Amino acid sequence: MDRSVLDENIPGGLSKEDSIIAAEHFIRMWINENLLYNIALKNINDKENIDHLVENYRRSLLIYQYEEQLVNERLTKDIDEQALYDYYNLHKDKLKLDKPLVKGIFLKVPINAPQVDEIRTWYKSKAPGARENLQKYSLKNAANFDYFVDKWVDFNDVMNSFPKEQLTGNDQTAQRKVIEKQDSDYFYFLNITDCLFPGDNTPYEYARATIQEILINQRKMDFMKEVENELYKRALTRGEIQFYTE
Repeated sequence: MDRSVLDENIPGGLSKEDSIIAAEHFIRMWINENLLYNIALKNINDKENIDHLVENYRRSLLIYQYEEQLVNERLTKDIDEQALYDYYNLHKDKLKLDKPLVKGIFLKVPINAPQVDEIRTWYKSKAPGARENLQKYSLKNAANFDYFVDKWVDFNDVMNSFPKEQLTGNDQTAQRKVIEKQDSDYFYFLNITDCLFPGDNTPYEYARATIQEILINQRKMDFMKEVENELYKRALTRGEIQFYTE
């Protein structure tokens, strides 16, 4: 083994003792791998099949890398917003949710935070000034403030903000409700203002990223078909492809 190989595989910043341990571990793995390889080389009878599989993998890898290079060079990943929305309208009945989504407000504040009674009013309120009050308050006092009244988020991600031992079965069911919990360190306030359930149509803003990926992949497939057809026609014109008949 070349010393450079060892240097490349030993993490930097280790103490002398840890470096020695890491080096010994890597060397042992390297030796074991080479011992197994040498034994396999002597005992595998169908080496031609192995070479064939390796060559097929090499060809597939080269083709894949070239396709990715072509796509990155010639194909923009920008999808017109209208195209995204048109796709959504055409397929929205098939874009079903597999998890609940919610909108609302979440706030986490230290147990000794001031104005807790005001928080209880603000986070439940629909009054225009309530959001502003929460934002100003949170800048100085909150450990976490998430205002998602205007966007859909995963209900399970929201509930992960609570200590698990504080939650009941009803708490973990998505519905319009308020939840208040506390432990020895924090108060937790959640107001779910709207919700969607598994089986409901996925809202456009939540489905948008998935739709964009679908359209980009379709564009890639169409582009590569054009490239393949172009290469085929060029090869025919140049006489690089010849057909033989008996």
